[in-house]
Amino acid sequence: MHNFHRYLNISDIEVEWDFYITTVGYSKTDRNIHYPNTEQHPKDHGFSWNKGRILKGFYLVFIPRGRGYFESVDFPMCEVEAGTCFILFPDKWHRYKPNTDFGWEEYWVGFKGTYPTYLMKQFFDQKNPVIRTGVNKELMDLFTQLLTSVSQAQIGYPQAITGIALQILSQLNRVKLMEQIQEDPESIWISQTIFLLQHQLNSSVNIEQLAEKFPISYSKFRKLFKIHTGKSPNQYHLDLRLNKAKELLKESNMTIQEIGFHTGFDSPFYFSRLFKKKYGQPPKFYRK
Repeated sequence: MHNFHRYLNISDIEVEWDFYITTVGYSKTDRNIHYPNTEQHPKDHGFSWNKGRILKGFYLVFIPRGRGYFESVDFPMCEVEAGTCFILFPDKWHRYKPNTDFGWEEYWVGFKGTYPTYLMKQFFDQKNPVIRTGVNKELMDLFTQLLTSVSQAQIGYPQAITGIALQILSQLNRVKLMEQIQEDPESIWISQTIFLLQHQLNSSVNIEQLAEKFPISYSKFRKLFKIHTGKSPNQYHLDLRLNKAKELLKESNMTIQEIGFHTGFDSPFYFSRLFKKKYGQPPKFYRK
């Protein structure tokens, strides 16, 4: 791939869209080459290693090959290896560069808006902005799609590429969550339980029997489950079944009794009572 970058002109339409891309790019820096090439970027994006810089928007920088360094005001200097993504937060000093003995390749996307600001504050931590993704094919494909869309510049592309940026964020969040789970066996147990409960909506489940596969007592398991989900295992499973019943009431032609049986309720009266308790009205009124 050839070096490519674009700084987008932001119109009122993009601002009203509430999630807009400011820049995208790909760059390959070979060994022993001065970095960065400030002539190719606006003055407010240029920087030196000694001074670093501060930017106004959010930026994702993905390093699929090579090696280098990253540091921010909230994060100590670390070595960046191939398969690393780091996040630049607005109004936060930072600096990064490739190792001159290796060089690197980098993809980046910058964005602004109220909605992405909410997402970044809710799901990402400026004190831990480095995510070890590995050489992630999905991320590579998404960044390639992003660059292709911008280079072709078809009508409406500024709005279309925000969808690709959202997919990139979701991939990074997924990787981050997987890292947390791998470091925490308790999270693995809860995730396995949730998976099983989600796939057994047509009957009740013996939670105590299910928990026997884990090396902890049932009381400890139940406490952990509630910490992770905010609900007991039985209540969590009941809510899943009632949510499924609500979905079937809206989207299927099944009778109310059939829906009750389909979601594990042998008694139509018991199903109706629990449904009303959760949603404020019995199934027949909800369907109307």
